[in-house]
Amino acid sequence: MLLRAVVRLLCVLQCGLLAFSLLDPIDFLALQSIRKALDDVPGSNFFASWDFTSDPCNFAGVYCGGEKVIALNLGDPRAGSPGLTGRIDPAIGKLSTLAEFTVVPGRIFGTLPYTLSQLKNLRFLGVSRNYISGQIPPAIGQLSGLQTLDLSYNQLSGNIPWSIGALPALTNVILCHNHLSGSVPLFKSQTLTRLDLKHNDLSGSLSPTSLPPSLQYLSLSWNRIGGPVDRLLTRLNRLNYLDLSLNRFSGRIPGNIFTFPITNLQLERNSFFGPVQPVDQVRIPTVDLSHNGLSGTISPMFSTVQNLYLNNNRFTGQVPASFVERLLSARIQILYLQHNYLTGIEINPTAEIPVSSSLCLQYNCMVPPIHSACPLKAGKQMTRPASQCNEWKG
Repeated sequence: MLLRAVVRLLCVLQCGLLAFSLLDPIDFLALQSIRKALDDVPGSNFFASWDFTSDPCNFAGVYCGGEKVIALNLGDPRAGSPGLTGRIDPAIGKLSTLAEFTVVPGRIFGTLPYTLSQLKNLRFLGVSRNYISGQIPPAIGQLSGLQTLDLSYNQLSGNIPWSIGALPALTNVILCHNHLSGSVPLFKSQTLTRLDLKHNDLSGSLSPTSLPPSLQYLSLSWNRIGGPVDRLLTRLNRLNYLDLSLNRFSGRIPGNIFTFPITNLQLERNSFFGPVQPVDQVRIPTVDLSHNGLSGTISPMFSTVQNLYLNNNRFTGQVPASFVERLLSARIQILYLQHNYLTGIEINPTAEIPVSSSLCLQYNCMVPPIHSACPLKAGKQMTRPASQCNEWKG
């Protein structure tokens, strides 16, 4: 019995030494520390293959190049998988050739290790939809080759380090749905295509050169950012998605923005003011300019928009006839003009709005000539009080 136990122990030691020899010892020990700090949540078996008596390069989520770990993807990436719990161990910084580090959605808590700054080869850092708290380590700004930074849907607080904005190779920055505050840093990367900072507590203003013209996707909604953006937006002519809603932006909306290759333009619930004059027919499918201080007449250039929200502004005058034509032919799906100071629309009271279209005209300086369903938020009053209309005319 004693001899058998000794032989078994020697076999275990030999297997351990074999695994150790296949992977750099520093990386081997780092993986052990990372494993000890994490566990599968009930229903997950991601770590089932992490048996350190075998080659760690065959572990789930571990990818090697030679004797070094070059990518670490923690957790089962399949949709709906339960994920992991625990903390990210500072030993992550020992994986010196790591180029990609991701964690699937789960219940990982604690702070981001400052040792991430030691990963000089890191190109992709994605730790989203967990419970990471604390601040974003400013030292991440030392990762000069970092291309994608995704820390979205966590509980991060504090400022976005300005050192991150200086990273030269960034292409994607996704920090949405956190508790970040302070101002938006200057982003200098000329390859940055996606910037998503929505649902934070960011404030301050944006300078005309805050963001590079390479941007194609920009979402800053649900923050407290203010000031004019007309000069900034004029430069971002590659945008195909723009959402600045629910902020404190002010000033004029530049007319050329409606020529950008955007599919969804959301500028609602800000403090934009003045007339809006597109330079050409607007080909953007959805335009939301509602809940601002926009004034003047409604440009007929907007009649080619499928879903148009101009409600809760200060528009005056007649609704252009081109809107009526496209509405009745079902080429406009949503036309919300309620809560303005409009004085008329040339539409036959017996006309029938197509079932696929929605028109709302209530609470203007006219009696709506046609009955149509409005959203509940529009209230029950059909016409604005005459005193308000006379005051606005004056």
